[in-house]
Amino acid sequence: MRISVIIPALNEAPGILSCLGSVTSRQGEFELIVVDGGSVDRTIEVAQPHARVVRCRHGRALQMNSGARQATGDVFLSLHADSCLPPCAFLLGEQALADSRIVGGTFVLRFDSQRFLLRVIALFSHFRFRYFHYGDQAIFVRRSVFEQLDGFAEIPFMEDLDFLRRLRRTGRVTLLKQPVTTSARRFLERGIARQQLINMILMIFFLLGVRPETLEKWYGG
Repeated sequence: MRISVIIPALNEAPGILSCLGSVTSRQGEFELIVVDGGSVDRTIEVAQPHARVVRCRHGRALQMNSGARQATGDVFLSLHADSCLPPCAFLLGEQALADSRIVGGTFVLRFDSQRFLLRVIALFSHFRFRYFHYGDQAIFVRRSVFEQLDGFAEIPFMEDLDFLRRLRRTGRVTLLKQPVTTSARRFLERGIARQQLINMILMIFFLLGVRPETLEKWYGG
């Protein structure tokens, strides 16, 4: 089973090497694609020795879909550029997808900070309630199912929640109990409680039908 790891990136030069290393040091059959959305820093220069780099317009959904069109794998795994895979990520994914009823899944979450509130927030990703799971947990999906769904909806915000909702309608979505480690920078910059409250409110508004373009403006881009 060949896994295509697709990393949408924009101005991620300071941290993308750790992300890439978390992929290239793993055992398994995989390819690594970085989709740059117009970086003006050294993101492309840092990524090119380690991954195939393609370019497209900025927008995580646009970038994921662009990477998928270039990918050759049986499974697509979306990894944020400020996140790192766990050591056994590919093996766990392959074991899960050996069950034909499973169409995809995510990992649980861990932040790169030991702040108590962040550990509490991450703990919620261990529960199977569908609205506790997002793109920073590394969504993986069978290629055939991704194509059946026409990929990510090319909306500017909440594309991960939208995709997971549609994915669940096609079959079982699993939750792997090894953590993807992601950056806590936005929480630390804005305040942990404040950022989590914003996230929750915007999710509710999205489920109520507020346009993603409006939500993106409220979130701060």
